[in-house]
Amino acid sequence: MLKGIGGVFWRTNNLEEIKQWYSKVLNLEIENWNGAIISPQSDNQTIFSFFSESDSYFPTEQQVMLNFQVENIEDSIKHLEKMKIPIVMEKMTNEYGKFIWIEDPEGRRIELWET
Repeated sequence: MLKGIGGVFWRTNNLEEIKQWYSKVLNLEIENWNGAIISPQSDNQTIFSFFSESDSYFPTEQQVMLNFQVENIEDSIKHLEKMKIPIVMEKMTNEYGKFIWIEDPEGRRIELWET
């Protein structure tokens, strides 16, 4: 019945700062309605997963973690370093792919993932 994730919505304390950060850091084209449309490519996957309240995979005080699929994690790391964005979890590789974490200006962990 589902075709995919329709969107991710959340409140922010500083709309303009957050829009600029996601635009610059993750190359999202934020439009005047305060959002972006990300059209999936044929090799793109959307993961929908639950975690218990006590699971330590991401900070327990954070209810949701965004995960963005990237084409090349090494290129993403170079881009983030150039932008002086700290990587809060160094590259991890496992059977699911390669992962790093960064944080947005309001401290939300964001996972970047290369399959």
